[in-house]
Amino acid sequence: DTSRHNELMSLEQWRALGEDTSVRSELQEGVLIVSPSPTARHQRAIMRLGVDLHAVLPAECDLIPEVDVVLDYAFPSTARRPDLVLTRRATGPLVARDVVLVVEILSPGTRRVDLVLKRFEYAEAGIANYWIIDLEGTPRLEALTLVDGSYVGDWVSGTHTSDAPFPVTIDLDALA
Repeated sequence: DTSRHNELMSLEQWRALGEDTSVRSELQEGVLIVSPSPTARHQRAIMRLGVDLHAVLPAECDLIPEVDVVLDYAFPSTARRPDLVLTRRATGPLVARDVVLVVEILSPGTRRVDLVLKRFEYAEAGIANYWIIDLEGTPRLEALTLVDGSYVGDWVSGTHTSDAPFPVTIDLDALA
């Protein structure tokens, strides 16, 4: 029956799928999006960035890799799994209002989604800070801050120093 493949999935149905460590899944407006697990280079960069951020993390925050964040509960729902999430200490499933920063490291198969679609989704959900890291060529970071419903920010390479969401300095070359 091909009609079943055209049905949108609810947030509850998506959550009922459970954990599958062989793939990454996200829910985009009720559509199940599945992609392969990140490469070793991608994971290494996440780990190194996580160590740097954790060293200066405010006590009231948690830094969590690859955790589901519900951006929109309304059907058809959207839930994303950023590479890193900085959140106020929250219990239960994460929702956008608990998130202070999301970080995405670009991959060849998700570049456009991370640069365009997720930028829009995270802004619409009210997430104050979105960092996009590009490891191709010279490592660089686009540190975006939500201003009047849209993200503003510039690409930097070398060293990124910022006070948002808290004081931090990141050596981008060390991530690669």
